[in-house]
Amino acid sequence: MPIQPAPLQFAADGTPFSEAYGDVYHAAEGGLRQARHVFLAGNGLPERWRGRERFVIAETGFGAGLNFLATWAAWRDDPARSRILHFISFELHPFRAKDLARLHAAWPEVLPLADELRANWPPLAGGMHRLHLDGGRVCLTLYFGDVREGLAQLDARVDAIFLDGFSPAKNPEMWSAKVFHLLSRRAAPNATLATWSVAGAVREGLRRACFVTEKAPGFGGKREMLRGQLFPHPRREDARPEPPAVHHAIVIGAGAAGSAVAERLAARGWEVDVIDAENGPGQAASGNHAGVLRPQPSFDDNRMSRLTRAGALYGWRHIGKALAAGGPLRAAACGVLHLARDAAQAEKMASAVTRLALPGELLRYVDAAEAGEIACWPVSFGGWYFPGCGWVQPPSLCAANLAAHPQGIRAHWARRVSAIERRGECWHAMNANGITIAAAPVMILAAGTGLAGFAQAAPLPVLSARGQVSVLPASTGSAPRAVICCGGYVTPEVDGLRCAGASFDVDDADPRARLTDQQANLARLEAILPGYTAGLDAAALGARVGFRPVSPDRLPMVGAIPAVKAAAPPASLATLPRHDGLYAISGFGARGLAWAMLVGETLASRIAGDPLPLERELVEAMDPARFLLRHRWKQAANITESDEG
Repeated sequence: MPIQPAPLQFAADGTPFSEAYGDVYHAAEGGLRQARHVFLAGNGLPERWRGRERFVIAETGFGAGLNFLATWAAWRDDPARSRILHFISFELHPFRAKDLARLHAAWPEVLPLADELRANWPPLAGGMHRLHLDGGRVCLTLYFGDVREGLAQLDARVDAIFLDGFSPAKNPEMWSAKVFHLLSRRAAPNATLATWSVAGAVREGLRRACFVTEKAPGFGGKREMLRGQLFPHPRREDARPEPPAVHHAIVIGAGAAGSAVAERLAARGWEVDVIDAENGPGQAASGNHAGVLRPQPSFDDNRMSRLTRAGALYGWRHIGKALAAGGPLRAAACGVLHLARDAAQAEKMASAVTRLALPGELLRYVDAAEAGEIACWPVSFGGWYFPGCGWVQPPSLCAANLAAHPQGIRAHWARRVSAIERRGECWHAMNANGITIAAAPVMILAAGTGLAGFAQAAPLPVLSARGQVSVLPASTGSAPRAVICCGGYVTPEVDGLRCAGASFDVDDADPRARLTDQQANLARLEAILPGYTAGLDAAALGARVGFRPVSPDRLPMVGAIPAVKAAAPPASLATLPRHDGLYAISGFGARGLAWAMLVGETLASRIAGDPLPLERELVEAMDPARFLLRHRWKQAANITESDEG
């Protein structure tokens, strides 16, 4: 559902106000003071987060973010605070960043925090958005959409609940029995809640959802407020295994997938051993000179579209911070233009943009004239334009990820893992002579197409897709200066070269560059930019061949590896046995850059016991065990990929 931003409106006394709901966003006496009295003190904070590894708060209405800012400020001021603060909030009508700036200006005591929040504020697209703030110590997960849908999709164990929102009389959906029961199911043992409302229907709804509540002195003009605690009961829908006591993992593979999950674990304070058969990061399937990082929209906004959109947004936030920090990363958000093949496709692409109604900074349709200006080359049709996307040099991204936490990541180069074995509490990665290279309680197989070589991963239908990219000489400032796609892609000039391609051939093991593929890449380039290939000799161009791991349904394989080769009905993902501490991250196909960082964060969150950054249905759609439940895949010959590098 398209997101409708909240208009900036004020009551007569200057308090932020919503005409749509006929209610104020916070008490006239002050939003920060209300947050501290009702939500922080009402949940026993800061005392309850002290000495914890993580503390998780869920809020039912983000509004202007004052509850979050007050919580963040109190957490920063507490020397005994938890190591990590997770704050999850839901908002159907989020404010635009420029409107948040006006609202936050009234609260100078938290203005530095508010500035950082707005600097990371995502485009107002539906779904989950994970923001890493305060050097990664504060993790804000925003769900833009209906709170009932968001809570149903949330995978988290919540310690404290801020039950906020417009008045129950004005916005009853926010205070419905469904919301209360979903909060109960997401609550950790001994979870608490607080709210300014003491309405009888609210108290009864919470009681039915297994919360024990009591009235307490209210704030400002409200005489009373409500605080409560989850009543202990033995059956918890969201029971999750505890993370291992020893925070140590092995990652086999230092490509986009492996380096991403290694960086995300190391950011959490884990010790990570990265093992790769090559002499450095990103030398196999992730070794292209430049690749494309952008979403893949669809008219029905299917799982592929939602995953690539979430992945692109998270990926570019990660890249922006890495570029600001310096280091080896090479990338540029120069814009990506996806041209239509013909007039009929152009019409469909325009219709999809209208239907999706995404923010213009994320996606917009451009006609042929504007497309030609973006491409710096005449084109026949318009298409999709992604202003905030562009190219990334994959090996440099892998190197930057591994260099981000030098105290936490230890690399083992030119070491080929021939077998893995569980001994006691640890997984061992062994060479051809059976000698252990590294051992740890957690092991992550990010070995690309090499995943199929491990006996424990035998149930996973990993396919290999050969891709050949052509490398063209390019002068500085030459066209195109944006990434252009249409059945293939071409990048801007990067260090005197540009990439064009690419072939995608399943079960083709030929490692040599082929002239026929060079010619096919030039044909794709000519179709994208008519007249561009004049004078180019396919035989004289550079080339690179790589082998990408592909899943039968083209979605990634991310999660715990099943410990069975088949499942009999009525098995479910939740009931399938898994290898303890063994995970896979593979099957990216041609969309490795779009998925790597977000998928790495998802898997690291699962392993570490943190709230997940994606909706449950998307996480389940990536579960490696899905192929054991039903035959979903197509024949390998029918799998095609395009445009990405």
